Amino acid sequence: MDVQQITVLGAGTMGHGIAHAAAAAGYVTRLYDVSQEQLARAQAEIAKVFTKTVEIGKATVADADAGIARLTTTTDVNAALDGTDFVIEAAPERIDLKLRLFADVERAAPGRAVIATNTSALSITEMAGSIRQPARVAGMHFFNPVHKMKLVEIVCALESSPATLETIEGVAKRMGKETVLVREAPGFITTRVNASIGNEAFFMLMEGVATARDIDKALKLGLNHPMGPFELVDLVGLDTRLSILEYLHRSLGEKYRPCPLLTQYVRAGRLGRKVGRGVYEY
Repeated sequence: MDVQQITVLGAGTMGHGIAHAAAAAGYVTRLYDVSQEQLARAQAEIAKVFTKTVEIGKATVADADAGIARLTTTTDVNAALDGTDFVIEAAPERIDLKLRLFADVERAAPGRAVIATNTSALSITEMAGSIRQPARVAGMHFFNPVHKMKLVEIVCALESSPATLETIEGVAKRMGKETVLVREAPGFITTRVNASIGNEAFFMLMEGVATARDIDKALKLGLNHPMGPFELVDLVGLDTRLSILEYLHRSLGEKYRPCPLLTQYVRAGRLGRKVGRGVYEY
């Protein structure tokens, strides 16, 4: 399928990163969110990334201006989906939100449109099963920050068609990403491993094995991780990590039971960088 226009549903951290990647790759890009304030923040962050790419010599001013011009934002989901070729759902990790957006897509987007979800853990087969053409749905799992991270996990749901997977791979490669193909399972590859590492780090912190900074330092210098587990969880959000662990616990058993300290931090409102305080203060 020849994709010309991409619609991104959700303007949070992942959504605006994906929208930037789409616009930078030459796609006409629409970014939808229920909040005009969130869309304004997203536009500002996208402009910062374009500016940075110019400063480091990876793009010209003309390239950046053209990318920004290809991006529009809207709080009207029907306008966002009208005539689109390719939809990337990037709402928070709540199945009820995602199912509502899938209903919007089925109602307002063309029947030919491929539908990708950026979920990091939830059932893509369940989402696909909520519409009449589940074959056009698959996972397209990006990583934060999208403009720096090269990987996209393409996740094959129960009825994802080869054409859908091929189209998603083509879009990802045009965005400059490397891909891996994953059969749908809770947590896919990276989320499942990452959740285990992050949860174990919280247990170590709770038990007083080491400080958060020393645990982060050990994994960065000893295991060559680019970020420590606490730096990473503060970036992605402690509430997001807890939600993923709760889902993996339900799906895969006791080894994914969330650490009580993580649950306590979330209840205290320590959600990470987005609120200025998580494991660390910002």
